[in-house]
Amino acid sequence: MSASTLPTYFEHSWAILSSIGIANVLFGLTVIGITNLSQISLHPVIVSAAGAIANGLCYYAFYADYSRTPTAVASAFADMTWLVQEVGLTFYSYLILIRVLQDRHRIIFMSLFWVFVVAATVVRCFIAATRVKSILDPSLSLQSTIDHLHIGYFSLIAVIECLSSFFLLRKFAQAHRASQDVFSKSGLFSYLLRSTEIRLATLALIGVSRAITYSSQSAAQSATSVASQIDRFVYTMETMFPVMLL
Repeated sequence: MSASTLPTYFEHSWAILSSIGIANVLFGLTVIGITNLSQISLHPVIVSAAGAIANGLCYYAFYADYSRTPTAVASAFADMTWLVQEVGLTFYSYLILIRVLQDRHRIIFMSLFWVFVVAATVVRCFIAATRVKSILDPSLSLQSTIDHLHIGYFSLIAVIECLSSFFLLRKFAQAHRASQDVFSKSGLFSYLLRSTEIRLATLALIGVSRAITYSSQSAAQSATSVASQIDRFVYTMETMFPVMLL
């Protein structure tokens, strides 16, 4: 693409998505400044920063006009930071569950969680390697392979969220039965349960939706069909999601 026909950075949705990530980082740091630094409060900042970097690199790798080697490097770094953002979101539930689960349930959850996280990481590495290969050798037609890898990747993320939802809501239900009188008077438990259900259901829905819609990609990181535009919308919701965790 020539410099004369290349749209400026903020003419692309990736610039807006990157800006949302930066805004989330600033919101997160504000919350940390008001409250205190903890793993839970730092989590939205990390995933938002990763998303901001990934979306900025996406423009460099897939829209700007640079030589193949720096483009391939930018693509690989974008995939790795997307990994931090997308799989990193699942660690919100993990950070809660490792504190409340005990004994056998804790071992089962942690074992299954890390198996799926490692699997998603491996698939994302394959995606990154395949993209780099297609950039360095444009004669190869690998978009279909990349699409299928993404289906597996987002499906694994959805499975992780469903797993976390099961254990977390089960733990809340046990706590409710054990302290029903206290919580029924204050309404605190109902609030916690509903907010947790909404957060986890939203994350699971995002994973399932992206597994379905990403398969329609016909060109690298381009929303050229209705389904791929829906995928871009779902990803926008995913980028904004850390605000719900603050």
